[in-house]
Amino acid sequence: MAPNLERAKPAYQQIYEHLRGQIVDGTIADGARLPSVRELAADWGTHTSTVQKALAALHREGLTESEHGKGTFARPHKPHRTAQDRLRTTRATGRIYPKSEYARIVEAELTTAAEPIASGLGVEPGAAVIRRLRVTLNKDTEQPVSVSTSWFAGELATACPALLETERLPEGTPAYIERTTGRRITAGREQHTADAATERDAELLGVDPGAPVQRGRNWMFDADGDVIEYGESVSAALRWSTYSYDIQPATES
Repeated sequence: MAPNLERAKPAYQQIYEHLRGQIVDGTIADGARLPSVRELAADWGTHTSTVQKALAALHREGLTESEHGKGTFARPHKPHRTAQDRLRTTRATGRIYPKSEYARIVEAELTTAAEPIASGLGVEPGAAVIRRLRVTLNKDTEQPVSVSTSWFAGELATACPALLETERLPEGTPAYIERTTGRRITAGREQHTADAATERDAELLGVDPGAPVQRGRNWMFDADGDVIEYGESVSAALRWSTYSYDIQPATES
């Protein structure tokens, strides 16, 4: 089925976001050729200039490369896939990682919440919480891409026992929790900062202690505003996070 344009957003942005999502979630594999400008214009029912603008945005982000006479190819150069990207991948493909990556669950346990974690989850310090530590690796190079820790309220241990196992959940923890509890994620929040790698970061990422890293925190909320998952992540330098957003027109006071 051909995609439909929405009038709320510029056409080029909709095409860009659609293609970006497919590149990030692996639907368009690394190295695959994108449809031609004319094909995309016909699919979307728009002008070739609009498609070219969308492709230029993908190129600026480092997600594509053009080869003269051959076309445009997906070449994602070290993108940092955010929690939002992973959730979108799950919704679109039923799996949380693109074909080029996989995760190794290093630790999974029921423990007690220290103050920062308790605050992130919205529970009392000392409350029982579930902790899952994973390393995400590039499937071709076996090099670590990022390290992340997910935290969940301990009450999920009964309803979601797989959270306490080091077996990978191909659908991802958010989808697993949604499926087993019926609580659907409806909103999220992310924070990122530059930092220096700790000894533990260096061990898991394969970088030197003190090397520059990007550190992140994320929250996933249900419809009642309760935190389903609180996460902390770290990735090596020179991995780009991308966010698209709308700017509302100013209103007269």
